[in-house]
Amino acid sequence: MNLHDVRIEPVTRAAQSRFQELLEAHHYLGAAPTVGETRWYVATYEGTWIAALSFSASALKCAARDRWIGWAQMRQYDRLHLVSNNSRFLILPEWHVPNLGSKVLALCERRLSADWLLTFGHPLLLLETFVDPARFLGTVYQAANWTQVGMSAGFRRIPGGYAPNAAPKKVFVKPLHVKARAMLADPALDARYRKGVPKMMLSTAQERSLPEFFADITDPRRKQGQRHGLGTVLAMAAGAVLCGTRTYQEIAEWADNLSPAARSRFRCRGKGGRYRVPSASIFRDCLVRVDAAELDSALSRWNAVYGEADTTLAIDGKTLKNAIDDAGHQAHVMSAVGHDTQICYAQKK
Repeated sequence: MNLHDVRIEPVTRAAQSRFQELLEAHHYLGAAPTVGETRWYVATYEGTWIAALSFSASALKCAARDRWIGWAQMRQYDRLHLVSNNSRFLILPEWHVPNLGSKVLALCERRLSADWLLTFGHPLLLLETFVDPARFLGTVYQAANWTQVGMSAGFRRIPGGYAPNAAPKKVFVKPLHVKARAMLADPALDARYRKGVPKMMLSTAQERSLPEFFADITDPRRKQGQRHGLGTVLAMAAGAVLCGTRTYQEIAEWADNLSPAARSRFRCRGKGGRYRVPSASIFRDCLVRVDAAELDSALSRWNAVYGEADTTLAIDGKTLKNAIDDAGHQAHVMSAVGHDTQICYAQKK
């Protein structure tokens, strides 16, 4: 068998029944469920099916994977679409030949990100899989340069929560981009990899607390015609930024996607469970005009209560481009940034 003649093809609609029948007959987990964004592939040799693979939505939680990536919990759910799970990998019984498994995986890895972009509108950065050590050693993944990052916690997801599973599994990952790990953990995700607006990751207590910390900030607007309290506007803007938004429009879209219960916790005005949220222009108007020192103080107080802990601070200075004062001097800003959380605690001109 010449491995150079092995090809990877997406499973067509007409061939899906055959694909599932082969998995049901030969894979210990049976047929492949359609979980989130899913693509099925077959490996062929001279037109004959020799292997079947399923790639689907990533695990919602996996401590070993999350530690390896190093991403903050509040950001990971907004980036799980960039990770795909190799949920099934079957080499048909008569085709167990040396190096075939790693060859098939390599061929899949080369096309998966482009296929995801074409089908789902975004590329992939990372692959993951779970190997049952009672059945397999994971040799094929090691041969394909996947990295074992630990063991799963031994739980499986069920409706309403999680249930213990008697068999923790080996967790393997394979980056599809040389900087995949850093990109997934970066506080500012590149626009090419975003999907919609960031998902809500603040707890109920954090949602309720944010308006309280902004309640005493001086409102620069006139009272007439106000639809939204300043505390509500600033709290929602802060919540949106904490969840990864970067522009006024993204903040407005994030607010618009909040549930009625979340809008109520942010103290939006409304009746009968229908609450209005500020528009992008209102967010911009308030953030541009509010006293920066008061806003910084409120954010610092909230972070002291709810933020993650840092063991050290990094002090960094920057010269702001095109920022010239009345005396003709360029503006310089000194920042104190948490080494562990990468949170900016304070800035001073």
